[in-house]
Amino acid sequence: MHMMIGDFLARRLTEMGLRHIFGVPGDFNLSFLEQINARDDLAFIGNTNELNASYAADGYARTSGLSGVITTWGVGDMSAIGGLAGSYAERLPIVHITGLPPLYAVESRALLHHTLADGGYGNIGRCMAEFTVAQTRLTPENAVTEIDRVLQACWRERRPVHIQLPSDITHLEIEVPQTPLVLAEPTGDSRQVARAVEQIVAKLNAAKAPVLLIDAEADRYGIAAELAALSEKCGIPYASLLPGKAILDETGAFYLGGYAGAASLPHVREAVEGSDCLIGIGARFTDTSSGFFTDQIPTESYIDLRAHDLSIGREPIVAAPMKAVVQGVLSQVKAVSRPAPHKPAQAPIEAAQPDEALTHKALWPRIEQFFRPDDVIIGEAGSSHTALSGLTLPKGSTYIAQPVWGAIGYTLPALFGSQLGQISRRHLLFIGDGSIQLTVQELSSILRHKLKPIIFLINNQGYTVERMILGEHSAYNDIAQWRYTELPGVFNAEATVMTRVVETAGQLEETLSALHAHEHAALIELKLPTLDAPEALKKFGKAVADYDYGLFGPRNASQRS
Repeated sequence: MHMMIGDFLARRLTEMGLRHIFGVPGDFNLSFLEQINARDDLAFIGNTNELNASYAADGYARTSGLSGVITTWGVGDMSAIGGLAGSYAERLPIVHITGLPPLYAVESRALLHHTLADGGYGNIGRCMAEFTVAQTRLTPENAVTEIDRVLQACWRERRPVHIQLPSDITHLEIEVPQTPLVLAEPTGDSRQVARAVEQIVAKLNAAKAPVLLIDAEADRYGIAAELAALSEKCGIPYASLLPGKAILDETGAFYLGGYAGAASLPHVREAVEGSDCLIGIGARFTDTSSGFFTDQIPTESYIDLRAHDLSIGREPIVAAPMKAVVQGVLSQVKAVSRPAPHKPAQAPIEAAQPDEALTHKALWPRIEQFFRPDDVIIGEAGSSHTALSGLTLPKGSTYIAQPVWGAIGYTLPALFGSQLGQISRRHLLFIGDGSIQLTVQELSSILRHKLKPIIFLINNQGYTVERMILGEHSAYNDIAQWRYTELPGVFNAEATVMTRVVETAGQLEETLSALHAHEHAALIELKLPTLDAPEALKKFGKAVADYDYGLFGPRNASQRS
């Protein structure tokens, strides 16, 4: 059968399961956008800039499994690359398609706009190769094989890929297969999988204090249900690293809490580091996930499951994919009844007086009560993510943050993508004033598409996370003060948006009560003191300063001992 190249690429995207693709139009991608517009199974979603488009694609992938973003050559690609790098770091499958100038212009080294005017067309691909797992420049001769190769790599590795689509070949017809694209999971070598399963089952059966340590790959490779079943079958407690938050039920009896080395609660650290059979699920001990490398993981009793291979103690086993191994262990391990781990009782919430100024101490316990099952909760880097990391999220909730890449401003566009992919779920975003000023334009896209998130904007007059690290009173951490609650009217005068400015504990209570019955979007500005911060963020700031600036480097006065 024959199809136009652009139509075949769009068909393959839909066969992957893609329903929306984000981006910004430009002259070199318009011919492909016309082909997308002609379809009823794939919608192009325009963004306010390419960086926001890549963030939106990232958010979409977190709730829908995979995503795509379209840019135009050069200027569009370089705008999007920061978001794609974040998706690479956080392990998310994003198909990046760039509209390349006409193939004849590329081959003749034409000095075109959106280039460096040096006749070179290899620079974008070289840049993208650093942040994608596969790249290609399509031609009529290679399109069929290259499209499938790159899309398979995107799914197999759960990381971005880069496709260059010349603008003059989208409407050329080529012979294509009739069979649909099948995204098969690697099965590995059955002998290696069996060997790994046998050893892990033996260690679990003999263990007195096994623990599962969950990271993001448990979600990316779709094994959360199997891990929950393994915990239940064998009475195995589980903890999570920061990127793995809420992948398994945090209200479950066997949930220990978050693990971050010395920054962990004592009972969590004792259970994880004292385990005689600790199974890490794609665990990466980054600075923030390890309490700045204070983790003390027992090497000999540690089983490190990775996407396609694993290690048991010091022994590597290749060609043993995580999913196949976990499924094998679940089917073969013997059931064990263990008591649920003891967890210290939570301290009672101190009721604030209605006229008391709002503080982080009063805010977050009340926010925890406001959550409900199946919420999608999004935490921006800084105060919000730090505070949310310490809360217990309800059953069925999804937590979205960027703890590895940590780009401020990421979460507002990510909210747009996530809610577009899961429109029936309630979305709550917690973002700071400094962060929202980077990407606030995407609020117009949210309102344009009639989405109804609840956005809590923490206004503490600048970059609080940076103040906690260094420069408590320095002007470089200050920002302009906006009238934030007027922004919805600026971006979409016809949208129905509840806006409030909250400065006291009493106003917070009234606002949360009103939100329970509210059926439209909401933007709630929470005014907090400039140097107020969650206690965990204060400790984090000192740890970062100690790590970054050396023994004789500058410190905040409050950090000096």
